[in-house]
Amino acid sequence: MERVDNMIRIFITWLINTISIMLAVKFVPGIYFSGKWWGILLTGIIFGLANTFIRPLVKFFTLPLLIFSLGLFTFVINAMMLGVTSWISEHLNLGFHVEGFKAAFIGALLISFVSMVLSCLLDVSEKRQNPQT
Repeated sequence: MERVDNMIRIFITWLINTISIMLAVKFVPGIYFSGKWWGILLTGIIFGLANTFIRPLVKFFTLPLLIFSLGLFTFVINAMMLGVTSWISEHLNLGFHVEGFKAAFIGALLISFVSMVLSCLLDVSEKRQNPQT
């Protein structure tokens, strides 16, 4: 049962990432999507993988900057992850493109906000799924 709960949580997180990216494409100048419909779904997976595997390494190596900026450098890291997602997506011809740091920064802010709101509304936290821990 725990395995199924984890799979559902991963699916909901991927769906939240994808919706957040779609909203960034819609509302942020400099973020574009021109591919097929399944390309945005794969872009959501790439974004999730970048946040899962690359982001912790970047946070570790930029720890002094994170401490010095009282955590505000996290917004720059989020923009970098959106840039990495764009770079990978372009190499896979998925049609997702982020044009410059300003668009990545604003897009990362929007994606973070939408993800936070949707995560709270859908309650995908692991603690809620497993109340005995």
